Amino acid sequence: MAVLLSREPGFSIGIEEEFWLVDRESRDLATDPAAGFLADCKVELGDQVSSEFMRCQIETGTRVCHSADDARQQLTHMRTTLADIAGRYDMALLAASTHPFAQWDSQKHTEGERYSTIARDLRTVVDRLLICGMHVHVGIEDDDLRIELMAQASYFLPHLLALTTSSPFWRGRDTGLQTFRLSVFDNLPRTGLPEIFGSWAEYRRHVDMLIQAGVIEDGTKLWWDLRPSDRWPTLEMRIADVCTDVEDAICVASITRCLMRMLYRLRRNNQRWRIYANMLVRENRWRACRYGSDPGEKTGLIDFGRGEIVPYADLLEEIIELIRPDAEYFGCVAEIEHARRIITRGTSARQQREVFANAVENGASPRDALVAVADHLIAQTVPGEKSAL
Repeated sequence: MAVLLSREPGFSIGIEEEFWLVDRESRDLATDPAAGFLADCKVELGDQVSSEFMRCQIETGTRVCHSADDARQQLTHMRTTLADIAGRYDMALLAASTHPFAQWDSQKHTEGERYSTIARDLRTVVDRLLICGMHVHVGIEDDDLRIELMAQASYFLPHLLALTTSSPFWRGRDTGLQTFRLSVFDNLPRTGLPEIFGSWAEYRRHVDMLIQAGVIEDGTKLWWDLRPSDRWPTLEMRIADVCTDVEDAICVASITRCLMRMLYRLRRNNQRWRIYANMLVRENRWRACRYGSDPGEKTGLIDFGRGEIVPYADLLEEIIELIRPDAEYFGCVAEIEHARRIITRGTSARQQREVFANAVENGASPRDALVAVADHLIAQTVPGEKSAL
């Protein structure tokens, strides 16, 4: 269905990040933080900070941003503030999508009607949800345009995931994956790649059917990798691991924003990005989980046009050139080109494995090596600072 627009969407951005609260002595998760911690955070950050499903988690969200620098300043301020407050309670802040050695069955979920309902409905499946993520909102005011771009943007979700991988360890073991987070999250209902709809009305009919049946209360219970926000006129990219390095987060948010505008530019010129079957995109999604953006003989993602696996670095160069006009429009060329640095030095997942291997090589036990990984993550979470543990 064609969408007639009188003006270009705003393409504002907002970024949500989820973090772990870690006991400063053990480096394990803080299973039951003091009640005053969240209250102190709200004094400093107001509604930009909130609890998450697990008590050992905390979530932040920027206000509406119109530039990468605005988003950077807000993320830096929130991470620094949370880390400072956590220190008062003998905790530290850690940005990674899984903790290196924490056990899910030792955790407690946050009290409250929403979380209690989720815990009751999903039982052990949600008890295992010891994962953190990053969500990027892109402002697209027209309802039908959001649905149209959601279908086309799904193609790029594995490419975005590969730049953010930060969850190689699970319960003290190396999973062999760059991100194990989605392997946990995909056990929940209404997750994975988004459905393809022809219009906003069609999307709402499906959501309203689930609401009428009493399965969900609202659209926030659709936990797809990409979804129309139920609260704001945005498309919400949810596939990404949380980035340990704040500059990586800004890079991925900027690429997401530019991809949306690139797709809009195509339709403005009576063109569109091809919509591929979910079975194909799902294959790349798995490859991003398994191999990330690392180089190697069997790594890379499938180029559906060529029908072959292409090294991720080559695909990244194609994306950078594809969205360069949009990066110039938004003034974020340096931010999208930071992606080259990510794949050269490795995502958080590769760095965690390197820290672990170096610690073992220097005589550390596997447990102490995992503590070293936690120390590394804590030190890298707050921009410009080294954590004093």
